[in-house]
Amino acid sequence: MNELDENTVKNVSMGQKIAFGFGMLANQMFPAALQIFMVILVQDLGFPPFLWGLIFFLPRFLDAVTDPIMGFISDNTKSKWGRRRQYIFIGALITGASFIAMWQMYEVNGPIYNFWYFLSFSFLFYLGITIFSVPYVAMGYEMSGDFHERTRIMAVAQWIGQWAWVIAPWFWVIFYDPDWFESADKGARQVSIFIGVICTILAIIPAIFVKSKSTLNDKNLTPLGVKYLSQNVGDIFSGFKYVLKNKPFRKLCIATFLIFNSFNTIAAFSFFIIVYYLFNGDASEAGIWPTLHGCIAALMTTFLVIPVVTKMSENFGKKKSFIITQGISIIGYILFWFLFVPGKPHYFLYALPFFSFGIGGLFTLMMSMTADVCDLDELNYGLPRKEATFGAIYWLMVKFGYAIAGLLSGLIMSLVGFDPNVSEQPEGAIFWLRVVYTVLPIVGTLFAIYVMRNYEISENRAKEIRAKLRERKLTTK
Repeated sequence: MNELDENTVKNVSMGQKIAFGFGMLANQMFPAALQIFMVILVQDLGFPPFLWGLIFFLPRFLDAVTDPIMGFISDNTKSKWGRRRQYIFIGALITGASFIAMWQMYEVNGPIYNFWYFLSFSFLFYLGITIFSVPYVAMGYEMSGDFHERTRIMAVAQWIGQWAWVIAPWFWVIFYDPDWFESADKGARQVSIFIGVICTILAIIPAIFVKSKSTLNDKNLTPLGVKYLSQNVGDIFSGFKYVLKNKPFRKLCIATFLIFNSFNTIAAFSFFIIVYYLFNGDASEAGIWPTLHGCIAALMTTFLVIPVVTKMSENFGKKKSFIITQGISIIGYILFWFLFVPGKPHYFLYALPFFSFGIGGLFTLMMSMTADVCDLDELNYGLPRKEATFGAIYWLMVKFGYAIAGLLSGLIMSLVGFDPNVSEQPEGAIFWLRVVYTVLPIVGTLFAIYVMRNYEISENRAKEIRAKLRERKLTTK
């Protein structure tokens, strides 16, 4: 759907939105589960924090590099299935199979062997994620050309996708409950099979059910293949350059990097703060409290943040809604400093409604805003539309931020002297983890708000762009 008249759908059926949303559940369940599973590498398989940081960084760096390439391929694919569906299907199969394989590790093999084993399958896993997620996200951008319908599409998808973050924290309970598994690494080996199979099925649903038109006869697309390799490489860099010339899009990328990077740097610390600060290093005594932190935050996002942000966007516009939601999240981070209280773990629950507006508001709004900037790019540079290239570069910022965050997490844990092998941490280790947990995301969020203060594409500007594109198409017929 790269023609203007195919991209002006105002009302997308709920069935299409839900089919697209099932793909988002898979797209979020894989990283949500991975974030929980990653604790096992340190806590149960003996990975030193530095190797843990490398595990976060290296595969995600490769993932970030391959995203723009996949974006170019998807944007220019001539096929009777359109530009997206076949890649979503293939990527889903690779991602599910490699997720299962990467967790088939045994403590007896030692951390060095397990490091190389896990790293190898991680590269394959993230290659699958690229093949699946880049065209999948682009599919969502091109489902409608209406300013508010785009937000509603992303709201439904995010609502469904948020259930990944409700479900995933319970893996902590399952892994560390001896009634379920004798060891957490055994739990990871078995649970990964269920996750891999179920998420593969969910990821395939949009490839089968979301409508798309044949692009076999689309003359606006660049030819692909070995014969055109040198031209394709040049076009990838050219498309990258034109996309980054889009000033509003640069602001979306920078703001997302700042917020998501700072959030993910401290995300794993919640488990360690709850276990080692609130429960003196006893993971079994901590019980479901680490789980409740993630689960209730996701429920708040699902039932509070997404509906509120969608309504705010319609009433106040996307930029103002972004600034308000991120301001609310800062209140949550401040409250965490005061509400992580030893002996009273329920106190931190009061911070979660505020905290949840950060990431929940970010992706509901930013994915809708990225669809708007695709229109501006077409106005400036013509066809073909580059939804997948925009999506790839946007998610490159997300994944690069995630990679940097993983490296920073391991580095910070090393710098503060955190030792996962002892129940009583060195003096000051947990204190400084708590300082970073509160201060870093606040700083990142404030810088992101500053970047977005002059974001240019309002509802009126978006309608003006669409009108000019429509006029251009009529005059070229």
